[in-house]
Amino acid sequence: MLHKFKHLTALRAVISGDVDESRQTLKKFSHDASLFELKPQVVVYPRDTEDVEALVRYVAQRKKHEPGISLTARSGGTDMSGGSINDSIIMAFDRYFNKIGRVHGNTLSAQPGVYYHDFEPVTLASGLIMPSYPASREICMIGGMVANNAGGEKSLVYGKVERYVTRTKIVLRDGKEYEIEPLTGSKLKAQLADRSTLGDIYRRVYRLLHAHHKLIAAHRPKVSKNSTGYNIFDAWDGKTLDLNKLIVGSQGTLGIVTEATFRLVENKPLTGMCVVFMPNMDNLGHIINDLLPLKPSSLESFDEHTLKFAFRFFFTFHRTLGWKKFILLGLSFIPVLDKLIKYLPRLPKLILLVEFEGETQEEIDKKIEEVTYRLSQYDVEVQRARDKKHEEKFWLMRRESFNLLRKNVKKKHTAPFIDDLVVPPKHLPDFLPQLTAILERYELLYTVAGHVGDGNFHIIPLMDLTKKSERDKIPGCLREVTELVLKYEGSLSGEHNDGMIRGPFLGDMYPAEIIEIFREIKQIFDPQNIFNPHKKIDATWEYSSQHMRKSFE
Repeated sequence: MLHKFKHLTALRAVISGDVDESRQTLKKFSHDASLFELKPQVVVYPRDTEDVEALVRYVAQRKKHEPGISLTARSGGTDMSGGSINDSIIMAFDRYFNKIGRVHGNTLSAQPGVYYHDFEPVTLASGLIMPSYPASREICMIGGMVANNAGGEKSLVYGKVERYVTRTKIVLRDGKEYEIEPLTGSKLKAQLADRSTLGDIYRRVYRLLHAHHKLIAAHRPKVSKNSTGYNIFDAWDGKTLDLNKLIVGSQGTLGIVTEATFRLVENKPLTGMCVVFMPNMDNLGHIINDLLPLKPSSLESFDEHTLKFAFRFFFTFHRTLGWKKFILLGLSFIPVLDKLIKYLPRLPKLILLVEFEGETQEEIDKKIEEVTYRLSQYDVEVQRARDKKHEEKFWLMRRESFNLLRKNVKKKHTAPFIDDLVVPPKHLPDFLPQLTAILERYELLYTVAGHVGDGNFHIIPLMDLTKKSERDKIPGCLREVTELVLKYEGSLSGEHNDGMIRGPFLGDMYPAEIIEIFREIKQIFDPQNIFNPHKKIDATWEYSSQHMRKSFE
């Protein structure tokens, strides 16, 4: 534990940025979007890379005599796994590390404190986009997207952030910033011979991954998206060693990323969407498998609870949109009511958003006609979106679903502990009824949203965490859902990562040999455990459960 008062003067002497110990700040940074609470000793706002380097050296020098001292990087604080909280030093990037570069060819660099909603307009001005943005696109930052290996509504076609990070700048354990790029051939050979800290890391990682290449390949998760452990599965392919594959998704446990460069792709503005209103979820698994051969660019969902919250708290959308767009959105909702009337007094159980991209309108029209044909055998209502404004109201509900719950439900707290499970779509017809049975047995009120085309479901229980009886439901339900996901060859996290909630269960998903490789990766990069402890590979349920939130304040 950091001895706060002894260090405040020293920290202010070490960096040119800000050092904040106020009660209000420490309370704010005690939480992210998870169900955990960890009160930091101090929050620092580094002004530049030199500050970050100085902070890493400061902690490294004191680690021997103060084992509890550590650094946790934080950008937007929207992490749902507890990955951005810490009981020592929080390094907040939102105040000063918010610079965006210029588009060069098809790449763009940005610092971790940049909001994605500021990053995207720069790419769109060049007709390009970084397509792996999450649903929290209006409130998340670049740093968290890299740390968690984010994905989103377009990941069905485009994959996740790991596919688009071409270079990072990162401060490693020696307190120096290095540039990381994929290396092969003579460049890799030269780096392996280098005597710097980075050279040491390259040599040890190379030996580890090369020696266990077949073992690692044999245990690659059998899902389309995965954010558990460290991505040892793609870091070494026999020719190219790319440490960025380990850094992306590491939740700041290997070093402090100060900049990331993204490969961009052509933005395809020509899209078409149809909305599927489902009175129940009985045939969801079959419907998804019927739609996937059509290759939709997005296959998303949100449930009746989200729809209710969207109507109930409709007026809060102006904070996201601004008043002009908000009024236009309100007018565009009127036609939707015609479709919803047939479900009254109950709303549709689930709403699917099926979107297609294409080179011509004719191509998109044929796909949407095929959706209508294929779903005619089911008891569902299919509505084609007329235009972009029509589409946007559904995207807004989908993207804002978690935010609506987090900010507006009184006396119940969002409890994301089974919030990011992934199961191969072929198993969904068998998996979903068993999942529902578990949730009902624990008498949970929950919402369902997610990237159903990937078999990736975001299930968010709403719980009164002030009650011990409610908190006591979490370990048992988590254990049962974990076992069910793994029974059907799934992953515990597709996007939200391990943090404090799934880190303790990595040993259930991977064999001991793979866990040991994960541990060795952490040891190679961070032998002193300077960076973000109690997350991912060194997380324990005993520690996590002791820091579960018990209030809404």
